[in-house]
Amino acid sequence: INTTVAPLFFANQFLQISTLLPSKFLYGLGEHRTNFLLSLEWNTLTFWARDIPPMESSNLYGVHPFYLVMEDSGSAHGVFLLNSNAMEVALQPAPALTWRTIGGVLDFYIFLGPDPNLVVQQYQQVIGFPAMPPFWALGFHLCRWGYETSNGTWEVVKAMRKYQIPQDTQWNDIDYMDGSRDFTADPQKFSTLPQMVEDLHKHGQRYVMILDPGISSTHPPGSYWPYDEGLKRGIFINTTEGKPLIGQVWPGLTAFPDFSNPNTHQWWLENLNRFHTQVPFDGVWIDMNEPSNFLDGSQEGCSQGELDRPPYVPAITGGSLNAKTICASARQSTSVHYNLHSLYGLMEAKATASALIKLRGKRPFVISRSTFPSQGKYSGHWLGDNRSEWKDMFWSIPGLLNFGLFGVPLIGADICGFGGSTSEELCVRWTQLGAFYPFSRNHNTEGEKAQDPTAFSPAAWTAMKEALETRYTLLPFLYSLFHRAHLQGDTVARPLFFEFPKDATTYSVDKQFLWGRGLLVTPVLDPGADSVIGYFPRGVWYDYYTGSSVHSSGENLKMEAPLDRINVHLREGTILPTQKPATSTAASRRNPLSLIAALSQSASAWGDLYWDDGESLDAFEKGDYSYLVFNVTQNTFLSTVLHSNVEATYITVEELTVYGVQEEPKSVTVNGKETPFSYLANQVLSVGNLQLNLSHGFSIRWM
Repeated sequence: INTTVAPLFFANQFLQISTLLPSKFLYGLGEHRTNFLLSLEWNTLTFWARDIPPMESSNLYGVHPFYLVMEDSGSAHGVFLLNSNAMEVALQPAPALTWRTIGGVLDFYIFLGPDPNLVVQQYQQVIGFPAMPPFWALGFHLCRWGYETSNGTWEVVKAMRKYQIPQDTQWNDIDYMDGSRDFTADPQKFSTLPQMVEDLHKHGQRYVMILDPGISSTHPPGSYWPYDEGLKRGIFINTTEGKPLIGQVWPGLTAFPDFSNPNTHQWWLENLNRFHTQVPFDGVWIDMNEPSNFLDGSQEGCSQGELDRPPYVPAITGGSLNAKTICASARQSTSVHYNLHSLYGLMEAKATASALIKLRGKRPFVISRSTFPSQGKYSGHWLGDNRSEWKDMFWSIPGLLNFGLFGVPLIGADICGFGGSTSEELCVRWTQLGAFYPFSRNHNTEGEKAQDPTAFSPAAWTAMKEALETRYTLLPFLYSLFHRAHLQGDTVARPLFFEFPKDATTYSVDKQFLWGRGLLVTPVLDPGADSVIGYFPRGVWYDYYTGSSVHSSGENLKMEAPLDRINVHLREGTILPTQKPATSTAASRRNPLSLIAALSQSASAWGDLYWDDGESLDAFEKGDYSYLVFNVTQNTFLSTVLHSNVEATYITVEELTVYGVQEEPKSVTVNGKETPFSYLANQVLSVGNLQLNLSHGFSIRWM
């Protein structure tokens, strides 16, 4: 940090400070649609939560004033400005950076790393570590706006079952509501919604529905409880005159709950509870919470004062603080909306997660559109209203990586695209990539053709099914990564440079990503391709599917990529816990495990597995979990149980596969007893039919 480069400005509604940067390798500063490595060519990024389909050069749904810099030495540092006012950050080629905000104070946190993983962990020590998701949240989710009826929704669920394509959760968008009003279901079109949810639960599946914050305000008194009760309790955001501010959203004229008021949380809980007794949903999708407004400000406009018309407005889309949201002068319980605007989604997520815990007594599942630092403690995020276009599929990867930096590991984009109509090829490629989103959901807008896997040709849906089965196979590994995120702030979807900080080529890679430290995903992002080029940092990498090895000197490699395959590679020294897939996590969680060890050049490997019941609150904190460490040294695979609970006793380990065994063994022993094995020419050793209980340590040796 070197702030001598320009003067400090500190006025009531204008604060500016500049710093030189030690290199041009800058990341973070979301939410924007940009490459992962930010451009410093006179690039101004703006911050003010906004409902807008993702586009370049616009402020988007969330606000994350945090950046990470990779220095030329391979060290990293991070800077966080804790400020919720409208803001812009001007990036300059010097390299330098200027912070400009129109309120609050300059409250900076500096994280010295020096490793990029440590920078992000240190940031989360300040904002809070992410919540542990329920296991089912990591399954495949399916949604669209425009199923039109509960029976239409149900038919898609049944088709997925018929084709035996994995699906954990069915969602509904606003068309389930009666007149787009929160906490209602259309009595005609969605009359069978309770029965559909009951059927989902019988099949070990879940149900999630959308809620918007705008509460319809135009009903005769006594006919719509959420508004009547909200009015009575005074929980809505008010105008400068002290009356509820009225905007317009899907149901028409609406009032906006003030989630900075603790009484609003109780009112929200009671509304959710009333609806839950009719439709026992399992999670909540909170949308439109920037908050979005179809009017600028309110039905009556906004005041002409210094909050609605500040002396300086950052270069936000629409040019005004009130554009497509509520008046900045609006009064909330904690402060004026001018200060609280970009916190709206965070506060609503906090209220929603808290309500779900009280309603269900289990880990909450919330996905929010608007986000702010600390969001990961309460919700995940999806990247908003993308389009069914190849470039949008690419843009999702920098989006994933950024939200990892921001402490929101439960992140994904609408698979196959939300707006517009997808092609079959695009949807296959996107489902393959989406099978590796930490949060994996296919979602579509109304009026476009169906894009769930069953809507396509047998070749296409078979390829999608295989990609999703690969995801479900890897869920024990993914779940263990989420445990590490929850415990210490590790990233789940990880940029390559986090693992290879001394390799400057990795600094600009955003068409590939890692899961954790050891699984490299190289998707096809272009139409008509039957091959893909990916960067492989120096070392040995193994094809996940076959175990064949590639020795890279740190180079781009061209790989075959037929339409039914996404390239996935294991880094040397990694051990992956996998599980036989099923059509839901409720079924797959009981299946046998297989372990894959990818040997390093020194013939060693390491991995771990975190396992619990998948839904209990604070399972780790209460000690109700199993934790195992796997090691390979000197031709011996060792499983060590460091902590055990009853869940591990239900699981068996059926198979060990070792990649990179240089010579064919003469014998293999399991806990000292000789056992049959197979060995392939590509140096893959397999030992099957093990039937070892996960709750007991074991050793497997080859000689």
